[in-house]
Amino acid sequence: MPADPRRLRAARHAQPAAAAPRSAPRRKPITVERITDAALEVVAAEGYDALTIRRVAAVLGTGPSSLYAHIVTKDDIDDLLIGRLYAQVVLPEPDPGAWREQLLGVYAQIRDLYLKYPGVSRAALAMVPTHLETLRVGEGILAILLAGGIEPRTAGWVRDAMSLYVGAYALEQSMVRQRRRHPDQGQEWVLGNEELLDRFTALPAEEFPHTRRHAAELISGTADDRFEFALGRLMDNLRPASG
Repeated sequence: MPADPRRLRAARHAQPAAAAPRSAPRRKPITVERITDAALEVVAAEGYDALTIRRVAAVLGTGPSSLYAHIVTKDDIDDLLIGRLYAQVVLPEPDPGAWREQLLGVYAQIRDLYLKYPGVSRAALAMVPTHLETLRVGEGILAILLAGGIEPRTAGWVRDAMSLYVGAYALEQSMVRQRRRHPDQGQEWVLGNEELLDRFTALPAEEFPHTRRHAAELISGTADDRFEFALGRLMDNLRPASG
């Protein structure tokens, strides 16, 4: 009879029972922590696309069946990965006078953690989090927005929108870096600003008048500049709840 996924996931967050004395095992037991370590190792070395239960098991020197005492599907590994990364996020004490800066700071931390592991932000997309660390960060972001006077429903929706943008941003940046590391796999799609400017200004003026005329402005700014711009524009439309 297959294990109940909800019980397995709940068990991951329960207090561990005291271990009975026993002789040292021949090999280290498979644990949730070791599964997470191995999954991060795979993503760091090979990218998120290489992450499978079989690949994680190989890193641990065992077979896939050994992992099923702790996980049910690869989605569980995704949950563990994001939980491990979010455990490193430092949440500020919500300050009504600095909520914008605090929100940007938290999302910048998440962005940087995603970028350390190529493509890992895909694990956070289309996922309902169950890991307590992921939920902790979500709670912290909500607290910052509420401290800024943002109405609860708006706070929840903007949290979703910002999280989606940060995940997509990190995914695109990871894809760009991967293509740059493998010139034989699509280098022509990754252009420097100078070459991109040359291409835009060489477009036929009658068909692309705006792109050609404003080429320099279109390609201006660093990736971080654009990241802060996008989140800033989302925050600009937030207004404290009346009353």
